[in-house]
Amino acid sequence: MGWWAERAVPHIVNVACNAPDVRARRPHLCEGLHGDVVEIGFGSGLNLPHLPDDVTGIWAVEPSQIGRKLARERLDATHVPVEFAGLDGQRLALPDARFDAALSSFTLCTIPDGAAALRELVRVLKPGGTFHFIEHGRSPDPRVARWQKRLDPLQRRLFAGCHVSRPIKDMIEDAGFAIERLENSYMGWPKAAGYLYEGVARAPSS
Repeated sequence: MGWWAERAVPHIVNVACNAPDVRARRPHLCEGLHGDVVEIGFGSGLNLPHLPDDVTGIWAVEPSQIGRKLARERLDATHVPVEFAGLDGQRLALPDARFDAALSSFTLCTIPDGAAALRELVRVLKPGGTFHFIEHGRSPDPRVARWQKRLDPLQRRLFAGCHVSRPIKDMIEDAGFAIERLENSYMGWPKAAGYLYEGVARAPSS
């Protein structure tokens, strides 16, 4: 990665993804998490203050060293043990059927092969384990979707590979998850960047 993607973008994401309207959604995102949880795109640990007491550990997957440094105060304050478990969500160095739940927030937009990352989550989750997610992606409004397609090349250059037009629901289901709860809305951002998918999906039971 270049200087901008490696050193500047983590700071921008740390601020943008901790804005009040985003922060207010995180307790709902984390509600129901329990046991051992793998989090792809751990970033600067913005979900840590919102984890339920039933969470016994977080296995954090995060490629950015800056992001991990920005997480230091949250790591020191959390009651949940955190183990850094690799850099690449597309190839998790974790055993099969190991985790009770998985967590992702504003991550599937940026992972180069989001489909591979989702298949890896299915692999490492116990049968019937849950996947909690909040992501931005393709709007069902054709006019907004056209703008998203136009803006994607610029978005990827400015934000280290981030896409605004990925069909998040389809990606999750294509990986084998069954979506149990899905809420869609626009953030207070421009519509092309802020169509949200927030919900819970369940891994196959066998």
